[in-house]
Amino acid sequence: MKLKRYKHNPILAPDDRPWRNVVTFNPGAIIENNTFYLIERACSSLVPFVCQFGLWKSDDGFDFQLVSEEPVFTREHIGCPEGTVEDPRLAKYGDTFYMTYVQRNYTPECYPHGKGVPKYVRITHVPKGDPNNYRSGIAKSKDLLHWEDMGLMTPPDNDDRDCVLFPDKVHGRYAMLRRPMYFVGPEYGCDRPSIWVSYSDDLMNWEKPLLVATAQNNTWEQRKIGASGQPVRTDKGWLTLYHGVDQRAVYRTGVMLLDIDDPTRVIARAPDFIFEPEAFYEITGLVIPRVVFPSATVVKDNTLFVYYGCCDTWIGAATAPLDEMLDYVCKYPV
Repeated sequence: MKLKRYKHNPILAPDDRPWRNVVTFNPGAIIENNTFYLIERACSSLVPFVCQFGLWKSDDGFDFQLVSEEPVFTREHIGCPEGTVEDPRLAKYGDTFYMTYVQRNYTPECYPHGKGVPKYVRITHVPKGDPNNYRSGIAKSKDLLHWEDMGLMTPPDNDDRDCVLFPDKVHGRYAMLRRPMYFVGPEYGCDRPSIWVSYSDDLMNWEKPLLVATAQNNTWEQRKIGASGQPVRTDKGWLTLYHGVDQRAVYRTGVMLLDIDDPTRVIARAPDFIFEPEAFYEITGLVIPRVVFPSATVVKDNTLFVYYGCCDTWIGAATAPLDEMLDYVCKYPV
């Protein structure tokens, strides 16, 4: 089972707008009134590494038009003028859209070398003792254009990213997948960064994370794993894509199925990846080579649409029949 690339990928690329003229990648997506909306992470500078979010829309899920000529969410929105915002993920409860994002309070400098993860250099004026970790926050909006920041959700002493809200409540509570980077060791039940879940009553205060899935010894995910796009509710469970990273920093995509009432329980998990870097725009780019990073999953007309970052440089789209994907992952019960 493999995801099928859109034949005209990449669907979004940087252009001459100053706020997105370097790279664009790792989008969030949602469908509203049969229209696909995509919020991109767009970069205006690598030194320092400054990003902001732009909003696009599409009728078919492939051909997107820019909604606003200006970014809809920036570091100024969160009162962090020396930092940056990264990796939007979307959900909707009632009449309100919610967006999780990653904040870094001081921007690093990014020096790609074409061999793997770039050299990230912390700028010299970071206050002594400040861990400068990636923390995850949340914002809300009625129209996807105007966002109100709600604040940071994750603690300051951990690199806690890949925070993905479930599209529906679980037993009346909000649920969120996450990847606390430093939850590693015998006391945590995993020896590499893994996928966890937390629950909340107000989207701001989250309970202690519970372990969901650990990185396996497969060569394609032996370094770490993390959640990708939002889980998809099905009659068999939460269909969940995730990314796996090998020792050469190659990013691939896997699939698992979580229990609909207890997302800590993995019902099924395919041992092999369903997507890996193959196209030229997935193998080489400005920032990190050999990366497909799915960050948004939506369903329309029984088709699973997956939006992903390519080498931290472009945005691609891929699809699969939802029923076929479910049948495939269910062949590997846990």
